[in-house]
Amino acid sequence: MKSTKKNMNIGAAFFFIFFSLLFFVLIVRFVTIQYTGEAEGRVLSAKAAQLYLRQEKIPSKRGTIYDHNGEAIAEDTASYTLVAILDEKLTTDPEHPRHVVDPQMTASKLAKELKMSESEIFSRLTKEGRKQVEFGPVGKDLSLSVKKKIDELKLPGISFIKDSKRFYPNGIFASHLIGYAQKDEKTSEIVGKTGLEKSYDKLLKGKNGTIKYEGDIWDYVLPNTSKQVVEPVNGNDIYLTLDKKIQTFLEDAMNKVDEQYQPKRIMAIVADPKTGKILAMGQRPTYHPATRVGIDKSWHNEIIETSYEPGSTMKIFSLAAAIEKKVFNPNDKYPSGRYYVDNKSKPIKDHNGGSGWGSITYLEGVQRSSNVAFAYLLEKMGTDAWREYMDRFKFGTPTGIDLPNEVSGNILYDWPIEKVTSVFGQGTTVTALQMVQAMTAIANDGKMMKPYVVEKVVNPNDGTVKDTKPEVAGQPISKDTAKAVRSILETVLTSEHGTGARYKIEGYKVAGKTGTAQIPDPKGGYLVGYNNYIFSFLGLAPADDPKLIMYVAVEQPNLKEDENGYLENGSVPVSMIFNPVMKSSLQYLNIHPEEIPETKRASLPDFLNMNTQAAMDHIKEKSLIPILLGDGDKITGQSSPLGATLLEGEKIILKTNGNLTLPDMSGWSKRDVLNAAQLANLNVNMVGDGFVTKQNIKPNSPIREGDHLVVNFETPKQTIEREKAEKNKADEEDKPLD
Repeated sequence: MKSTKKNMNIGAAFFFIFFSLLFFVLIVRFVTIQYTGEAEGRVLSAKAAQLYLRQEKIPSKRGTIYDHNGEAIAEDTASYTLVAILDEKLTTDPEHPRHVVDPQMTASKLAKELKMSESEIFSRLTKEGRKQVEFGPVGKDLSLSVKKKIDELKLPGISFIKDSKRFYPNGIFASHLIGYAQKDEKTSEIVGKTGLEKSYDKLLKGKNGTIKYEGDIWDYVLPNTSKQVVEPVNGNDIYLTLDKKIQTFLEDAMNKVDEQYQPKRIMAIVADPKTGKILAMGQRPTYHPATRVGIDKSWHNEIIETSYEPGSTMKIFSLAAAIEKKVFNPNDKYPSGRYYVDNKSKPIKDHNGGSGWGSITYLEGVQRSSNVAFAYLLEKMGTDAWREYMDRFKFGTPTGIDLPNEVSGNILYDWPIEKVTSVFGQGTTVTALQMVQAMTAIANDGKMMKPYVVEKVVNPNDGTVKDTKPEVAGQPISKDTAKAVRSILETVLTSEHGTGARYKIEGYKVAGKTGTAQIPDPKGGYLVGYNNYIFSFLGLAPADDPKLIMYVAVEQPNLKEDENGYLENGSVPVSMIFNPVMKSSLQYLNIHPEEIPETKRASLPDFLNMNTQAAMDHIKEKSLIPILLGDGDKITGQSSPLGATLLEGEKIILKTNGNLTLPDMSGWSKRDVLNAAQLANLNVNMVGDGFVTKQNIKPNSPIREGDHLVVNFETPKQTIEREKAEKNKADEEDKPLD
């Protein structure tokens, strides 16, 4: 008994000592933590703060791309992603639920605003175990107007995540030059993929900011806490040399040719020869930068990334070299028809099958685009001299324009036949932009200007501006030579033998050269067939003091037969682009024609503050069509500048001092829509090509500055096909049932 009691005392003593030591350790640990504020090397206050610390991104704004006049071409716009909260735990006040309470009712109402069936929406809203759901592509990139409509439904648990996307208000508009940008799936940032959006991505891209705060489990800010904000740095804005009006002229003309002739490719450039500024640039096939529809047909910029044989437009520069070397006498004669390079090569033939036109002058040879004439001129100046002038004109060298993936072309100059064919544009390859750069030397009294498309870069954060200055790329010829070449090229259009008669523009002196380039056959040699050429024209106007250069190339158009069964000349589709674009651009730039037929043209005064009715009467007297924006009694703006030369039947849009209203735009061209949108200060998005068939703002309804105008266009062919389909559908519906 005593032994048992003794053992119990020892055990009790042991436990007493053990727990005393444990209690002592806990007391020491508690005092240490209390005194130092740390545990296991971690600051406990910081650890506690992390439980409540929230950090969110403040997105920066990607820079806007503007045209020469400050019209937005590519910009960020708000977009919204629709989300539904399904977690009932987020509702703390039953009278103000934060989750979807009635999935059936919610699905029914959302189906009216989304392109998604009610059953599919209901299925998403009733997924088990999900706290939040989205609605796939249908629920993303929603516009502000759609968001407002859904907000007005006041559906519990329906919310939005605000984001941004790239917006291209003009639709298909210099698409390969501008390129496109889209959201990267990994980083959720907008990244430039092609064109200027890609080459200037670092400048356009801003730096996101952050906001830090202490919040509860629902991310609401805790009371009496401060916020730490790092402001975002917005991307730089880029102003281009492009002119929206001239680019619109070009797009419309290319659309017409593309629809009528379905060529394999079209390339066109309009440039200012005095500075090297690119005023318009386009190609077909093309694509819509927002949807990328059509990009699979041609995703790269043909004008700088594709080299090809230019054909007879190269004769402009071999003529300049011959004049500079003083071996061109316009009155000297040569035997046209055939030219034999050596015993091994096939003879060089003129384009009339080699029969020629007998012994003719070199001037007539240029006018007739005789290959043999230029082969003899090469003899006179020497092959080394011509090779030197190709270098002077920068053929075989990239222009250095600020666009990605520019190629250099290739000068073939090893064999005697290659040296001769290069003088009239065969064998050697160039890019369309190289042709334009070389032509600036002809237009600009010998000074060749480097082409560029970015006029300035503006930092919106500090206001700094980086301007691009015109740069002389070289002076391959003298002023006198340039003037002589222009004079001769003018006769290519005016002479009875000239190949360029189709490119004459009433009231303006145009100088230029036609080209009909063969297309290499992958199997060897060249393609055969009347359509299998690259038809082109490189011209300038006015010839005496050029203000514009324009180059157009149309590859493999489907030429039409006339009533006698003869195919059209390849210059027809080319002139359908060159003539209207050059003429409209000259008029737009207020370059007055030398002759103005009174019955076909008119000019208008400044209508500012004039009585509305008086202005309309004046416009009607000039056989023009007045269009009113608003119901005021005084004019506050007009679409045509003071003194502009206008064609009969052209629309003149007048803005009044009254409440702004939008007219019915049915049948309008893109040019007229742009004029109206610019006057009313609307954000316009144009969909399709051709003429207006639909507008989102009802005719004669009130508008405010900054409203978004969406206009749908259709070509005449599309309209006919649509109406035919609608008629067939109506006929089917009217048929009696069996």
